[in-house]
Amino acid sequence: MGRLDGQVIIVTGGAAGIGGAITSVLAERGAAIVAVDINEDAGKAIEQSNPERIVFLNGDVSKESVANAAVSLAVSRFGKLTGLVNNAHASRQKPLMELTPDDWALSFNTGLNATLYFMKAAYPELSESGGAIVNFGSGAGLEGMELQASYAAAKEAIRGLSRVAANEWAKDKIRVNVVCPKALTEGVAQWKKSHPGPYQEAASRVPLGYFGDPEKDIAPVVAFLLSDDSRYMTGQTLMADGGSIKLR
Repeated sequence: MGRLDGQVIIVTGGAAGIGGAITSVLAERGAAIVAVDINEDAGKAIEQSNPERIVFLNGDVSKESVANAAVSLAVSRFGKLTGLVNNAHASRQKPLMELTPDDWALSFNTGLNATLYFMKAAYPELSESGGAIVNFGSGAGLEGMELQASYAAAKEAIRGLSRVAANEWAKDKIRVNVVCPKALTEGVAQWKKSHPGPYQEAASRVPLGYFGDPEKDIAPVVAFLLSDDSRYMTGQTLMADGGSIKLR
């Protein structure tokens, strides 16, 4: 198990769901975390779960000032910044022809723009430490999932941005990789409970037979990409999806 002792990592959307699982697992492995989220109740709860290692910042990731504040908080509280996880992303599911400018703005502001803002804000500190960035893609973008146009487009843009940064920032010893998860989030869990048939059908199409557990199946992949165990990997997309998509 890759240890993260001495690391200081920002996790966006880090209070609940996949982000909350990532925050908890990284802290368990020895890292200090700045969890950025708009969910104040969940943020305070996760901070109180491990107050020595987790600090919560209540903020909207689509604002560049929040990215700068997160980096400042990491440095003032923990003395440095060594890693960044861009997990937060909000979007609306609609047919392509029904998406409004506001729908597109929501997905690109909280997804692509937020990822860019946090990468730029973190760069000076990460270039000092030779740090690691983990961005989030999605099978929705790779497969062109119906009703997900704004989300899929932003996710694929994040992958393109990540590859460019991996090349440009390699000289600074900053690694940039992407994770695409298939996870049993709270929303999927509710869907499983209310529509067990369709859930089982969807799960049966996953070669490993189930939707991943955020804490056991997704967060450890993120931890690996932040650790020295992946020191020779950059610009890659890792599918934490039970074998659903096999990249070539």
